[in-house]
Amino acid sequence: MLLTTACPLDCPDTCSLHAEVVDGKLIGVTAAPGNPFTQDFICQKVSKHAERVYSPERIMTPLRRMGPKGSGQFEPISWDDALELVVAKVRAAIDAKGPDSVVPYLYNSSAGTLNSWGMSVRMWAELGAANVEHTICAATTAASWQTVFGGMPSIHPGDVVHSKFIVVWGANPTVSNIHLPPLIHRAQEAGAKLVVVDPRRTGMAKRADWHLAVNPGTDVALAYGMANLLNANGWLDQEFISNHSFGADEFLAEAASWSLDRCAEVTGIDGDLIAEVTRQWAHSRPSILRLGWGAERNRNGGSNCRAVLSLPVLMGHFGQFGSGVLATTSSLSPIDLRGVSRISGFKDRPERRQVNMNTLGAELCGADGAAPIDVLFIQGANPVVMNPNQRLVIQGMSRDDLFTVVHDQVMTDTCRYADLVLPATTHFESDDHTDSYGSYVLLAVNKVIEPVGESLSNVALTALLAERFGLDAANYRRSISEQTLLTVEDENVRAGGAIEFVKSGEIVQFVNFKPRHFEPECDNRAVLSHPKMGDDCAPKFRELIDVDFPFTVISPATHRTINSMFGEFNSAAFVVHVHPDDADRIGAADAERVRVWNSFGEIRLPLAVDADQRCGTVTIPKGIWMKSAGGLTVNALVPDTLNDLADGACFNDTRVQIERAP
Repeated sequence: MLLTTACPLDCPDTCSLHAEVVDGKLIGVTAAPGNPFTQDFICQKVSKHAERVYSPERIMTPLRRMGPKGSGQFEPISWDDALELVVAKVRAAIDAKGPDSVVPYLYNSSAGTLNSWGMSVRMWAELGAANVEHTICAATTAASWQTVFGGMPSIHPGDVVHSKFIVVWGANPTVSNIHLPPLIHRAQEAGAKLVVVDPRRTGMAKRADWHLAVNPGTDVALAYGMANLLNANGWLDQEFISNHSFGADEFLAEAASWSLDRCAEVTGIDGDLIAEVTRQWAHSRPSILRLGWGAERNRNGGSNCRAVLSLPVLMGHFGQFGSGVLATTSSLSPIDLRGVSRISGFKDRPERRQVNMNTLGAELCGADGAAPIDVLFIQGANPVVMNPNQRLVIQGMSRDDLFTVVHDQVMTDTCRYADLVLPATTHFESDDHTDSYGSYVLLAVNKVIEPVGESLSNVALTALLAERFGLDAANYRRSISEQTLLTVEDENVRAGGAIEFVKSGEIVQFVNFKPRHFEPECDNRAVLSHPKMGDDCAPKFRELIDVDFPFTVISPATHRTINSMFGEFNSAAFVVHVHPDDADRIGAADAERVRVWNSFGEIRLPLAVDADQRCGTVTIPKGIWMKSAGGLTVNALVPDTLNDLADGACFNDTRVQIERAP
């Protein structure tokens, strides 16, 4: 039997799925028709999802720790005992030290909208517990978009096929947005030119007309160098700038110091190549910029994204079909979760403690006077593997006086440090809705099999906890339709189909959709510079030079995992990819083990000689489990410093030394 559902995992594509179910068991997962974006094919990761549903690592019953933290020694207990233990520990922490001592670390890795962002979030807020800020990914890019374009939405991804010049900057859609490359290829077949800005020669870069292998963290320098060329050569669209921008003069004044020679030196890109791409971009219409999340992951993240988003404004690449900026599509979602907070007039406690995801280790260890954390509740996340400064996270989670609960599907590295592990459903075992942040599609996530073992969905677990906490249990048992207030109604959603609620060509930026800003002088205009940004009214470049650690590490996604999900059976190889010239400098051959280290930690792994790397920049895949790495992973080397906007993560500020392992 083929049943229709959807994939709500942390990916822009959000595919429609056919689940093959035989005798109540999920046998296979394939693409379902009817989704105009996902084009009847899915990634190989999700095609293997049945292996995760029935993985040997699947958590089948609540588990209580018996051995030391990290040992993975647990014994089964009943749900009643588990729930009572959670409630007792949370109440004791609140009574002794207040609600700020309880930290619910909630993320959206593997569930639909309501299970990710709905009643769990509300319950912990109603208890007054800390709020964990989702800064580990996309927060800086979102804040940059808001700064430059306010409430203006992204163009439709289908508009790409009508463009004549496409710039993919800081994104690798061949791995993490696989339904976009076919659209780009169609545009190329019709004569469009493609530019890829990325430190690595990715699959998309190999198909490009020009590849700009930028030094990590120097995107703002490249954008300023291009802006200076536009100004010097008279390639600015002065009419568009005058009618539709604010702060362009200040932006261009900052760009004036970025000569072509300085830009080339800092970015590591040949000056003639920068000049040629800038000239081509300025004179090609219609043109589309696809900005990914790579540019945000360093000290200059906000400045990088703001500066890059400003370039099409300076060139006036808006106002016609096939032009504009393609980014996250979430702003027009028809799912309205405000219905959750409207129930019984619920109001959040405004003075709740704010915890940055990127500094979880420091918070747990009480660094810099951080208030104590007595209870940590983790849902939909694997911070031991995914967070910066891995050693500090492990140190914090190893505290004997910390009570940690993890609600997850499989026994992750994070689960191994928990006091209590609770079994969670996959999205095949629970009803929900989901939208997409890479297309304008709304889908139903339909339950296609019964929960495996004793697993509970996030929503079901929250209802049980809310009742035991003495909250209004009826509110937590309302139907999905009562909690997710859809602004569109269609039988196809309820039947598990896909509704495209915005069509290609319906969003023409600066025509029928314009920037919306709180400042009256900026409304309807793109903001390139503004005094509200303080000392950074225009984007700024900050150098990161460390002579002791000459190599920059970036930790990209792979085609095998979604963050760390599927890492228990489909892990990428734990190797460090190094350019041949750098391998010679290190004195190590292909497959030889090397020591990669800095002040945060050390890992040992095989070296992979890879001509797709740029000199001085090496890559180690993210999402590798500790059992696959044989110990610490790449995030043991990643600083827990914060970038210049929205306090985002600085994964690509990782500087290391590499030498042959003794």
